[in-house]
Amino acid sequence: MIESTALPGVVIITPPRFGDHRGFFSESWNKTKLEAEGLFLPEFVQDNHSLSREVGTVRGLHFQSPPHAQGKLVRCGRGRVFDVAVDARKGSPTYGQWVGEELSFDNGRQLWIPAGFLHGFMTLEPDSELVYKCTDHYAPECDGAVRWDSCGIAWPVDDIDPVISDKDAKAQAFADFDSPFTYEA
Repeated sequence: MIESTALPGVVIITPPRFGDHRGFFSESWNKTKLEAEGLFLPEFVQDNHSLSREVGTVRGLHFQSPPHAQGKLVRCGRGRVFDVAVDARKGSPTYGQWVGEELSFDNGRQLWIPAGFLHGFMTLEPDSELVYKCTDHYAPECDGAVRWDSCGIAWPVDDIDPVISDKDAKAQAFADFDSPFTYEA
C-alpha cells in the first residue's frame, strides 16, 4: 500500500506481510510491484543499517548535497522510531515544512524521502534499528546537517534530553541554512 503525505513526493509504503504461527514473510522492496501501483523510484546503490541503543536518540537532520544528493527508502528493522522528512528545496511551496511517521518493526511501514529533503529520526524504543536504501553513495564532501530542533518538529519524546552526536549538536539552524536544493515543479 502506498500513501501520500503532506509533502508531495514523500510517501509511506507498507508492504504486505504474510504470517502464520512461525512469524511472517514480506517483500520489503519490489520495484515491479511499486511501479505497477504508479510509484517510480530512482535506482538504489547503497544500503545502510543504523543501531541506536537509547530511547530519545536523535540522528539528523541530515542531507547529502548535489552532485551526490540522496533519496532514501527508510524502514525500521527492530524497535520503533519517529522518522522525519523536511522539505529543503528552495522555491518549493512546502519549503521548511516537515512530516513525521512512526516506523516500527511491528507496523512494517517505510518512508520514501526524495533527494532535496532533510532526514532525521528519534528512537522510541531501546536498541532500535533503521535500515535504508540510498540513491547515491556516501560522499563525505557533500555530507551536511541542520540542527534537529530548528525546524519546529513536534518530536514525540519531550521529557528527556535527547542523545545526539557532536556533529548534530554543532549543526546549523534551519534559519541559517543556505540550501543547495532547488524545487523543480
